[in-house]
Amino acid sequence: MHTLQMELFSTCPQFTGQDTGQFLRLVTEISQWSEKYGCKGILVYSDNSQLDPWLVSQVVIANTHALCPLVAVQPAYMHPYSVAKIVSTLGRLYGRRLYLNMVAGGFKNDLNALDDKTPHDKRYARLKEYTTVIRELLASPKPVTYEGEFYHVNQLKIIPPLAPELFPGIFVSGSSEAGLATARETGATAIEYPKPSTQYSSDSVKREIPSGIRVGIIARQDEHEAWQVAYERFPEDRKGSLTHQFAMKVSDSVWHQVLSNVGTETPRSGTYWLRPFDTYKSFCPYLVGSHESVAEELARYIELGYHTFVLDVPASEEELLHMNAAFNRAYHKATPSVASALA
Repeated sequence: MHTLQMELFSTCPQFTGQDTGQFLRLVTEISQWSEKYGCKGILVYSDNSQLDPWLVSQVVIANTHALCPLVAVQPAYMHPYSVAKIVSTLGRLYGRRLYLNMVAGGFKNDLNALDDKTPHDKRYARLKEYTTVIRELLASPKPVTYEGEFYHVNQLKIIPPLAPELFPGIFVSGSSEAGLATARETGATAIEYPKPSTQYSSDSVKREIPSGIRVGIIARQDEHEAWQVAYERFPEDRKGSLTHQFAMKVSDSVWHQVLSNVGTETPRSGTYWLRPFDTYKSFCPYLVGSHESVAEELARYIELGYHTFVLDVPASEEELLHMNAAFNRAYHKATPSVASALA
């Protein structure tokens, strides 16, 4: 018998210049809620405007029992040896497994400030080498020698070595052909920003590599209540819409373009909702509705082969409670059909 394996990740709040004590309390609370409601890990952002993701991840580890930080890793910020060294050090100090969210970098202003003028697809070629060096350093009992276009190491070894059971999970954005190729060639899980499930063809069911999606969820027992919460949390915002349009001009990320081309659908036509994305309040689509309707959409994604879900920042503990209810329903809806397809 085949058992459907799903992994859920929440997201750590972004630093927006708030009081440091307030930010630390928020990180701690959301991490503890995420662990309580069954999340495997929590995404920690990384860009020029954020606090260092490794130090924030240490806060997560220190305040939870088993939650795994999913650390956004950008090649422009540090050498692959430094990444491997931090992973092995945190593994030795805390016995905690980490996940690495390998990002090529999509905000031109951030990259320009770092004097990084590497074109989009070339950044993924670099990311492939970067990820390969990290993997080999953490997996090989012998010194590593690597000769690539972007990285060269000679008889390099990580001391102390990482325990095999703590080898990190690795995610890569899979919304572009270059990203998918990188995920395929490095053995990573490809994370996409999904379209509505109805826009995928039946050919998508058999996914050749482990795959997941990034999505927000607002679910309640009652459909009307869920939408009421959604409208209150994400009201119409002209300033946010203009900010989104500007961000489109300074980003060459394929996922950003794909979601923008999907366009905002009439909310009542289904659970899929793009207002948070279109008003620059979130970087992913949302599923909104009753536990049952959200579960049906999630089950369709699961049947399409998406078994990892990276959720948006939860607004409260209650949100995770309702997300959990929707995923429990989705699991039972999808399991029979998925097991049948695998048989």
